[in-house]
Order: sequence, then structure tokens, then C-alpha cells
Amino acid sequence: MGGEGNQAAEGAVAEKVLADFDPVKKKPKRNKYAFACAILASMTSVLLGYDFGVMSGAAIYIRRQMNLSDFKIGLLMGSFSIYALLGSAAAGRTSDWIGRRYTIVLACAIFFVGALLMGFATNYAFLMVGRFVAGVGVGYALMIAPVYTAEVSPASSRGFLTSFPEVFINAGILLGYVSNYGFSKLPLNLGWRFMLGIGAVPSIFVGLVILAMPESPRWLVMQGRLGDAKRVLDRTSDSKEESELRLSDIKEAAGIPQECNDDFVSVPRSRHSHGEAVWKELLLRPSPAVRRILLAGVGIHFFQQSSGIDAIVLFSPRIFEKAGIKNDDEKLLATVAVGFVKTMFILVATFFLDRVGRRPLLLSSVGGMIFSLAMLGTSLTIIDHSHHKLMWAVVLSILMVLSYVAFFSIGMGPITWVYSSEIFPLRLRAQGCSFGVAVNRVTSGVISTTFLLLSDAITTGGAFYLFAGIAIVAWIFFFTFLPETQGRTLEQMDDLFGEFRWRESNNKKSNNNDNKEETNSNGQIQLGGGATTGNTSIHAQS
Repeated sequence: MGGEGNQAAEGAVAEKVLADFDPVKKKPKRNKYAFACAILASMTSVLLGYDFGVMSGAAIYIRRQMNLSDFKIGLLMGSFSIYALLGSAAAGRTSDWIGRRYTIVLACAIFFVGALLMGFATNYAFLMVGRFVAGVGVGYALMIAPVYTAEVSPASSRGFLTSFPEVFINAGILLGYVSNYGFSKLPLNLGWRFMLGIGAVPSIFVGLVILAMPESPRWLVMQGRLGDAKRVLDRTSDSKEESELRLSDIKEAAGIPQECNDDFVSVPRSRHSHGEAVWKELLLRPSPAVRRILLAGVGIHFFQQSSGIDAIVLFSPRIFEKAGIKNDDEKLLATVAVGFVKTMFILVATFFLDRVGRRPLLLSSVGGMIFSLAMLGTSLTIIDHSHHKLMWAVVLSILMVLSYVAFFSIGMGPITWVYSSEIFPLRLRAQGCSFGVAVNRVTSGVISTTFLLLSDAITTGGAFYLFAGIAIVAWIFFFTFLPETQGRTLEQMDDLFGEFRWRESNNKKSNNNDNKEETNSNGQIQLGGGATTGNTSIHAQS
């Protein structure tokens, strides 16, 4: 009888322990330390947002003082994204060399120099040099900040935390718009210089606060610093068990035997420098699942930019002028409204990513963008063919611009970065994400450079009809090609991209219930890791 009593007691304890890890019964509290790290790293995205926002207004006054053509203005705007591509391409190797944290500091330092060069520019060529330097700095930040955020984030909050860079991009855009309005009162030759030069201030602040962050645990493991990595993981995980599981996953991906627990270990050379092999696996000899992952990652980045968001952000004063608003103050105030709406709705999106799922938000977002673009094209076309001012059409144009940025911010904006980071496994993440960023920046550069020329060729309304058509193609691509990734283990991700059919994704909840056995004991989900186990992985880039 005593033995049976002991067995019953042990069984009760075991059930209690299992209940503690039941994802349905107990949801882990959000890790405040990981939250703080994600905020600090994501603040570098303010630099990109500020530059995009401030150039929309500064271009008005630069054009007047330097008497520039539409082509030169478009080149001034769009080339920034191409320059950022160079920084993004170099960021992966730099971060593997000096670490994620010091790469972010380097990005801030480069942008600081670029902002000063733009502020003191005496002619168009000097201004383009400043744009080049600042663009490279932003490219570094755009690539490495989401990677760092992903590598410190616990799996329970990956969607929430990895959407932070997009939040700060929008905050930067809003700051740029406010800066435009504030400095527009200065003399012509000073106003735009202060707009651009003041961007050096946040880069100093961000660069200093970054030094307070810990280094990425994945980078520490790749350097053989297991002791340091374990201390970081203990502070950024939801539980002691999750910390151990995360460390186990990273060690396996790095090729370090699980029995190695010394503070300093030797990392296998073949795993330590494998960039060439990764590119071959990613581009030259991909498996069917990797090929589909690559197409999904490239596709979502391409459609995010080709649907016209940067045309709205950079040229909103020109769009409002076409709609009938001629006063500079009124145009700049309208752009501030665009920045405010964009920022507010991106905040809404961060709280739904881990609740609603990626697919519903993405498809709803693109559907709203299609409607807004079509109506904006219609209202601008009516205004263009009218011989007198139509107030209802002007109001409709403004409302559709605000509607477009709102719909973009609740889905297409943040999900592009979250989704593309989730689908690349650990061994392919740096190169896969670099490739996605490259497509994103090239597309952004092409759209930004050609928008004014496109508007002259087919009218501004016609340009937005074109963007609406691209958004329709994007919606079809997302609906038929992109499976839901919320609540999926790594094994399920391989199955999804190897054998995905769009009808299966609509039954996500039942599939998850059928595969409960594949969810790890602490209720966390493994995504983006290189190890093929059911354990938790932190690796989901924003």
C-alpha cells in the first residue's frame, strides 16, 4: 500500500510538472530583459525611417535651391535604397567577424558621418556622396538589427518582438515628417540642411545605448564562448528549461557536441566558415523545400515594395499637390498625418501577430491596399481631368493615402520581415535574409527612382492603378503559395514548404492539434533553427 501511495504521489507531481509546461493552461510571461534588448536593437531602424520621411519634405526645398529635374530628384531619393543594399551585403560577414552588437554600433557611426555630409552639402554631387555614406550605414542596420532581435527573442514572443524594427521605421518616418514641418520655416538654404543634418543626433544616442546590450547568444556560441552564451540565454528565456533547449539547438547547429559544456570550446572549422557552401545550397542546389522557402522569402520582399509603399512615403507631398493642395505647410501637415496613421497601425499589428496568425493579417492587409490604391488612382484621375477643384475628390485622395498606409502597416509591413525570418533555417539565415533584403532594397530603389518619371508618362493616377494591379498579383501569390507559420515546429515547416497546398493552410488549428506530440514540453515553438528537433529555438528574425 505504501508503494502504491508513493507511486500515486509521484504521478501527481509528474502531472503537475507537465501541467506547468502545458501551452494551453499556462502562458509564459513576457521576458522583460529580451523585450528591452529588442527595443534597443530595433531603434537603429529609426535611422532608415527618418531618412525616408525627411527626404519627402527636404526634396521640395533642395529642388528649388539647386533647380533639379524630376530625374535627379528621383535618383536622389531612390539611390539611397541601392546604397543600403551595399551595407546589407557587407553586414552579414562583418557581424560574423566583430559580433552583432558592434556591427550595430558601426552602422550608427557610418550614418552619423553621412548625415553630416548631407547637411553640409554645397552641391548635388556632394549631396549624393552623403546619401551614399548614410545609405551604407542604414543598410548595415537594416540587416543586422532584425538578426540580433531574432537571436535574443524567446519563441513565445517572436512575432511581437521581431516586428519591432518595422515599428521603429514608422516612428522614424513620423519624426522625419515632423522635422520637415518644423524646419520649413527657416530660410531656403538652411531649412533642408537642418532636416538632413539633424539625423546625426539619433545615431549618436542609438550607438551609445547599444553598448549596454549583451552580445547575441548564437554569435557567442559560434565563437566557442558557451559560458557567455548560457548567461545571455538564461536572462532572455522564459524558463530555465527553455534556456537549456535553446543552447542545445544552437550547439547542434554549430556542430558542437552536446556533451561539451565548458565555458570555452573549439568550434568545428567547417561550421565556422561555411558561407560558400550555404550559397550553393540556397541558390545552386536547393532541395524542393529550400527552393520554395527562397521563393516565398524573395516574393514577399518583392511585393512589399513593388506595391508602392515607398512612392507614398517619399512622394506624399507631390501626391497631395496633384490632389490639389498647393500650400507647403498644408502639404507637410498632411504628410505628418500619414506618418501618424502609419505608426499607430503598426503598433496595432504587433499585438495581433501572435494571436491572429500571419496569413489572415497579410491577406486582409493586401486586400485593403488593393481597394485604397484603386480608389486613389480613381480620385487622382478625376482631379486630373477636371477643370475646377473638386473638394470631394481631394478629400477622397487624402483619405485613400491614409487608408493605404494603415492597411500596409497592419500586415504587409511587419509580416514581411517576421515571415521571411521564420522560414529560413539557422544554417541559411544570414545569407537567406541578406538575399531578401537585397531584393527589398533593389525594388525600393527602382520604384523610388522611377515614380516621378512613371507619373509623367502615365499620370499619377495611372501609376497607382499599376500598383493596385501588382497588389492583386501579390494577394494571389500569398494566398496560393505562403502557408501559415504560426504554431509550427521546424519539422512541420519542412513539410509545409515541401508539400504545401493552400487548402491545407486553412485548416491550421486542426493540423496543430493533430501534431501536439511534436510541440516541445514548455509550449514553445521551434522556427528558423538549424537543428531538426522538437526543442525550442529562438531564431526568428524580424
